[in-house]
Amino acid sequence: MKYKVLSYGCKVNTYDSGLLQKRMNSAGFHEDQDSPDVVLLNTCAVTHEATKESIRHVRKVKKNHPQAKVVMTGCAAQVDSKLLLESEADLIVANSHKTTIQDHIKDLLDNKNTQKLYRSNIFKKEELEPGGGLETEHTRSFVKIQDGCNSFCSFCVIPFARGKSRSLSVESIVNRLNELSEMGVKEAVLTGVHIGDYLDESTNSGLEDLVEQVLEQTKMPRLRLTSLEPIELTPRLLSLFKASDKLCPHFHMSIQSAHTGTLAAMKRKYTAGDVIDCFQRIKTELPHAFVGMDVIVGFPGETEQDFLTTYQNLERSSWAQIHVFPYSPRPGVYANRLDGQMLRHDIMERAKTLRALGVKRHKEFLQSQVGQTKELLLLSKRGVVQSGLSRDYCSVEFSEPLAHKAGELVKVKVTGWQDGGMATSGGFLQGEIV
Repeated sequence: MKYKVLSYGCKVNTYDSGLLQKRMNSAGFHEDQDSPDVVLLNTCAVTHEATKESIRHVRKVKKNHPQAKVVMTGCAAQVDSKLLLESEADLIVANSHKTTIQDHIKDLLDNKNTQKLYRSNIFKKEELEPGGGLETEHTRSFVKIQDGCNSFCSFCVIPFARGKSRSLSVESIVNRLNELSEMGVKEAVLTGVHIGDYLDESTNSGLEDLVEQVLEQTKMPRLRLTSLEPIELTPRLLSLFKASDKLCPHFHMSIQSAHTGTLAAMKRKYTAGDVIDCFQRIKTELPHAFVGMDVIVGFPGETEQDFLTTYQNLERSSWAQIHVFPYSPRPGVYANRLDGQMLRHDIMERAKTLRALGVKRHKEFLQSQVGQTKELLLLSKRGVVQSGLSRDYCSVEFSEPLAHKAGELVKVKVTGWQDGGMATSGGFLQGEIV
């Protein structure tokens, strides 16, 4: 029997989709993008719109593959299962039952299925599987080190979708990275729902301990970390970045706001001062690092002055990219009950203002890179190698396809940059191999 997986949302879902492929292959299925018997939608639920998008995609899949059964899994299947039951999906398997999804699919295809939804209390889920997350061409891989979250921020549904924080052991992560290295993977991204919560309880090892062991015990040429909160970028962790060529000088900071009152309403554990200090410490210790961030605008109770404070604090900080998220009410989160809910138009105006700053800053960053020489990991798109990713997270494109193979590490001189207009990316770099 044939299958294919469609993945939505974050890097953790990309990893989980790799696990889905692993389970399906082990159960005797094989992947087929063109004529699958079953299509798995690994859904996202970070916003209510993400859930609705998944439901719309069910109809699209049914149109493109009328013979196929559609199975929905992932976060939306866990927290929005009632909505998904109203869709045209044939089977819904929540995160609580993801490890046995292949068995439920077999029953469905054998007409043995007696129910449409498999779901239970996610907070009782203890297991966490190594493996998964391999990108095409075996050049980069996501390695999930942790899942779940204990923070319960007032705007976030993810703890209810993923459960409590739980982590893989340092040993299993080291083994997985060495396995990937032997397969030819040149870059691994250590990812999780909240990697700042990482804790190997068997050895009492936190994130800094894990990173230190990974650097000492693996041959992976390049390593990245996904999102961190400002107070999680500790002096010890920053010193590891400074001391090792393996750790890519690339930080994605989950700040959400640079106004202390708004952060408190969000139930974040840090202040605007911590945000500013974090950016300053990166600039001092690693002045050439690429720094990106996530920011929510229009949070309930955020006044015009509060937003202006966030804007001014960010304007005087050093960073290269910003992802702006207009606040969107989501069923089931505490923030819906807060006073000061804003009109959508006003929220989008704030988003537009902050995005303009982001585009301006990213263009300035791109301009500053022209003339520099970078190490590039070559990537392919539809079998054509014409771009790559630098250690400091710059996408560099070439004027013509290369004869090189994806996965090679090459030295490249940045010859110019392409203006992306007012697109959120701001543009991309152009280069030639030296």
